[in-house]
Amino acid sequence: MYALVDGNNFYVSCERVFRPSLQGRPVVVLSNNDGCAIARSNEAKELGIKMGAPWFQIKHLEDEAGLVALSANFTLYGDMSDRMMSLAAGLGPTQEVYSIDESFIGLDGVRGDLTERARKIRARINQWAGLPCGIGIAPTKTLAKLANHIAKTAERKPGSYPSDLAQVCNLAALPTSDLDAVLAATDVGEVWGVGPRIGKQLKAAGICSVLDLRQLSASTVRANWSVVLERTVRELQGQPCIGLDDAPSAKQQIACTRSFGQAVTDELPLVEAVSEFASRAAFKLRKQSSLASEVLVFVRTSPFRDTPQYNRSIVVPLVRPTANTSELTAAAVQGLQHIYKPGFQFAKAGVMLLDLIPNNQHQAELVFNEPGVGVCSEGRERLMSAIDMINERFGRSTVHVASTGAERSVNEWAMKQERRTPAYTTSWSQVAVVRA
Repeated sequence: MYALVDGNNFYVSCERVFRPSLQGRPVVVLSNNDGCAIARSNEAKELGIKMGAPWFQIKHLEDEAGLVALSANFTLYGDMSDRMMSLAAGLGPTQEVYSIDESFIGLDGVRGDLTERARKIRARINQWAGLPCGIGIAPTKTLAKLANHIAKTAERKPGSYPSDLAQVCNLAALPTSDLDAVLAATDVGEVWGVGPRIGKQLKAAGICSVLDLRQLSASTVRANWSVVLERTVRELQGQPCIGLDDAPSAKQQIACTRSFGQAVTDELPLVEAVSEFASRAAFKLRKQSSLASEVLVFVRTSPFRDTPQYNRSIVVPLVRPTANTSELTAAAVQGLQHIYKPGFQFAKAGVMLLDLIPNNQHQAELVFNEPGVGVCSEGRERLMSAIDMINERFGRSTVHVASTGAERSVNEWAMKQERRTPAYTTSWSQVAVVRA
């Protein structure tokens, strides 16, 4: 048995915790450089604002409908996510944090009324962290995700499903007839793993609801679609095919890319940007105890500007796999210098670390005319660990490589975040103050 705990309009809900005046108002959170809507309150959805809507197309709603737009504050959202996940873990013995706002909980061995237990955990998350969420419970992960969708839809759109399914939906507790009715009322496109293309094919074949898909035979699905969709159908039929991943596997590549707040034409700001991106990627690399064998760096202009276009990338192989920030940054800067061309207005750059291996695999070279066989990296590893501890304690980039630039607050390549709220929970200087 599984439960899926999912924060409602998570980014917006995080902002509302510290700004109660936003309750009941249409709110959107904008992407990097305040480009498009990546989170919407229910009130904003009712205005017809679509996910990914460009800000310039909906900006008029500020005056016409009182829309509030905020720049993304990922530092705040990450910390609030940690708080929500720690509370959600009380629902069962095992947990898989699936995304910043979603967590699967394994319920095997949990006694008593699971629906009532879920309601208490939901109330605790709302009271202690201030975050509303929906909880779906079912025998498989696919059904649990579907149950979560039903719980949130029943709350947001009364009448779409029975009212007792709002907030917490336990499909395992429904009688067969009621379960079939709920699945028949749910569009097949809402199933986890059924994308727009497959959804269109299913509807063309007359499979329009989740119940229609659930009633197909596994062999028919495999013959006409794929083994992946067959697994989905088996999950809908109550056969667990996707286990709980309580220890996520290491990433096969790590990327850090950003669009610039304004066009960059000179090489020096690009060097600073690429150095910063390589430093952030190196930190993530060490977090998962990996080493990188290659560094990819790219720059590009904006396809939306009527200016000369340029888009280039290069892969720089390393002498030996490493997680050392200075070595990865040096490789990224070297690659940038090979592909940089003057005369273009660059809008984006990025660094990707490739061909990752575990850090317990070591490569060394014979060093001629010197004692010993190989190059000791213990000192560099200790240095990186010390830098990571300092930055985690005093703030990201407290210690950084010189090529990222000294005047960090005025970098030409910095993102545009004119509407970002304070880091209420992670910076002493920005902690909210309440005065009587």
